[in-house]
Amino acid sequence: MRFAMIAAVFSICVSAAYAQQQQKVSPPIATYWMSVDTASGLPMGGMGGSMSAMDIGRMMLGGGMDGGPNRSMRLELGSQRNAEGAPSAAHQNPAALKMGATLPLETPQQQRREPREDGMPENFEKPRGRLLLFWGCGEQAGSGQPYVIDFARIADGQMPQGLFGRRVNVPRGPAPGRNRTYGDWPNARDSTRVPGDASLQGEHAVKGNYSPEIRFSLSEKYEFMEPVNLAMRKSGGGGVNLSWNRVANAHGYFATAMGSKEGSEDVVFWSSSNTREFGDLLLNWLPPSEVARLVREKTVLPESTTECMVPAQFAAAAPSAFVRFIAYGEEANFAHPPRPQDPKIAWNPDWAVKVRLKSTAAAMLGEDGIGGDAPRARGRSSEGASAQEGGAQNAPAVDPVQEGLKALKGLFGR
Repeated sequence: MRFAMIAAVFSICVSAAYAQQQQKVSPPIATYWMSVDTASGLPMGGMGGSMSAMDIGRMMLGGGMDGGPNRSMRLELGSQRNAEGAPSAAHQNPAALKMGATLPLETPQQQRREPREDGMPENFEKPRGRLLLFWGCGEQAGSGQPYVIDFARIADGQMPQGLFGRRVNVPRGPAPGRNRTYGDWPNARDSTRVPGDASLQGEHAVKGNYSPEIRFSLSEKYEFMEPVNLAMRKSGGGGVNLSWNRVANAHGYFATAMGSKEGSEDVVFWSSSNTREFGDLLLNWLPPSEVARLVREKTVLPESTTECMVPAQFAAAAPSAFVRFIAYGEEANFAHPPRPQDPKIAWNPDWAVKVRLKSTAAAMLGEDGIGGDAPRARGRSSEGASAQEGGAQNAPAVDPVQEGLKALKGLFGR
């Protein structure tokens, strides 16, 4: 008993001392994010700070169709301050970026929409059929596959059980709803395409009337990533061997595919994860520490991996499938003033900057690899026009992308 009392007192004293050593940290006045992507093959995604499944799906059909690598950036500035007059801010470019002296950060004019009477999102459609989930690299799917979710048995707005196998920590960046004043690029005022020979190296600055002046420098380590070169080869057993180049400065890889079969309402998903994983949040920028954890848990493939066999059962269930691939890159973090090493000194940063990198690729699953025959099999998004010229007669009765969008919309209410 006496020993237990001594241990308890010691624990309390240690906890009190630890609490006294905790450094007082205030949130920065301004937060600035640069989200950088090198995209290869078919267009697969937007440049949002935290892309949702619907954002990814909606952007699959946007952009050019030349199949070449495309460099892009998303700049986001959030501040705790109100603007002095109309919000105004700009990113000052290094000469190597080759995009002029500055890029304007525009504050979006939000328009609130009246909610639906049933409380569901605008244009909500409950998906039909079933969702079939496959996972893992191998000629044959593992035991317990596919995991089947029958939409008819799921109540409206209910999240299906067993959809996600792992928790994924995706940082939340600046946003209109999280900051008093906000600005971003590209925008309606300027959406200049990033040149193919652009470089991020050099001095960057952000100036505006609602944030402190921000200055930081990027080295070669934080350059645009190399493009992903996907190649595909059908195996004798019915699977599809997916291979790629080792991307410099990549911390890991993840692949997923979505498709369907003509005449079926089922939507079929596959991911390269060793465990059942829908993969929505994994198609995003992730911090290297988070990628390392997911590699240890065998959700993300190690950076030394250069191939993965898509199981024959998935290929048979989804002969028209859209492959999405991501290589997770470096992340740079800056803050001013620097954090004091003495925990007794409070840290009140004026600003914090995050620069995050990834390289992505997209293609139709099959022999041709990147580019493939996707333009003939795909129509434009619901926000765009109809099927591309000359492709309507070759399109499958069930468009895998459109059916996937319906499923995602129903699952996530977006």
